[in-house]
Amino acid sequence: MKRTFLAFVLGFFAASPLLIAAESSRQAGNLKNPFTQSSLTFLKDPAPLPDSVATTEAEMKPYVDTIPGTEQTFKMIPIKGGKFKMGSPDSEKGRQADEGPQIDVEVQPFWMEENETTWKEFEQFALRYLRTKRAPTDNLTDRERTADAIAAPTNPWDIGVISHDNAGKPGYPASGMTIYCAQAYCKWLTAITGRYYRLPTEAEWEYACRAGTTTAYSFGDDDGDLEDYAWWLNNSDGKSQKVKTRKPNAWGLFDMHGNLSEWVLEQYAQDTYSQRKPGSFAAPVKPAAGKNFGQVARGGNCEDDEPAALRSARRLKSDESWKEHDPQFPKSIWWMTDAAKVGFRVVRPLVPPKTEEEAKQYEPDPVVWLEYDESNQRGD
Repeated sequence: MKRTFLAFVLGFFAASPLLIAAESSRQAGNLKNPFTQSSLTFLKDPAPLPDSVATTEAEMKPYVDTIPGTEQTFKMIPIKGGKFKMGSPDSEKGRQADEGPQIDVEVQPFWMEENETTWKEFEQFALRYLRTKRAPTDNLTDRERTADAIAAPTNPWDIGVISHDNAGKPGYPASGMTIYCAQAYCKWLTAITGRYYRLPTEAEWEYACRAGTTTAYSFGDDDGDLEDYAWWLNNSDGKSQKVKTRKPNAWGLFDMHGNLSEWVLEQYAQDTYSQRKPGSFAAPVKPAAGKNFGQVARGGNCEDDEPAALRSARRLKSDESWKEHDPQFPKSIWWMTDAAKVGFRVVRPLVPPKTEEEAKQYEPDPVVWLEYDESNQRGD
């Protein structure tokens, strides 16, 4: 009797014209969300920043960008294009099979954030701090209005317990987000600044980490020097530390070894390098739509207890354990509740994608968000 009544009630509400109209309105609103647009639509009339303007590699300069409407800044370091051997030689101590065979790769010039993206930067988007602190009477620019409308993550769970123990602390790197969430932040940052930001490809990340070296670490082969350059289990108690508190590499990039592992645009494969032809890396291998695991993070992290895990060539594959305590069904596309060790930093290519099809190779797939939003009606 109870089941019959429940079925009747559910059927009644499912067929309710008001609910059908509300659902239809929700779907229409989702399709209009700027999250479904290519980031290339946001590049017209960027927020003025003279040092960020360059048409050739020779014109590239370091610059400090500001998230409009806030006092949050981040510094971008110019990385000249060049060729390097990606992966590690057979003789390297601690080498893993998925780091070879070494392959000759050419990388085009780009800027890279000098440190891992911090919570204070990330919160403006992920925790909606930017939009909530504004009064309804504030005069927003069209760009700020567009950025504020972009789909944002659900609230993170267990802040202070699992992934987000340093949330809100100035100078600490943002952690525990999925690669999809990190990509969404890049899209939001592009929309609000008018400059094309994205995650690095795996080749760009390793090239920048090595900073012209061919050794196991950017500072040489002696892991005895690791203490000067990296936060790892031996000196961090397994927790991330403030950015820029260890030495940078030769190109001025901090925490490329340790602190947090960093998302890169690549779906993991054991034979990635053997399947690639030498030369300029093509667009990264994207994960299948909705795939939660198996993406690559680079750089070692504060939980690693072996020096070899922090080498320039080391690759880390995400897996189901990173979401073990995710309380949501379906699993969140935004948060890795058990991965305090993962974060990211942004890059900006000198030459942004020229077509929407090219841009899609680097951006979050809006279909993933649309399907998730339709299946998760809580709105938190």
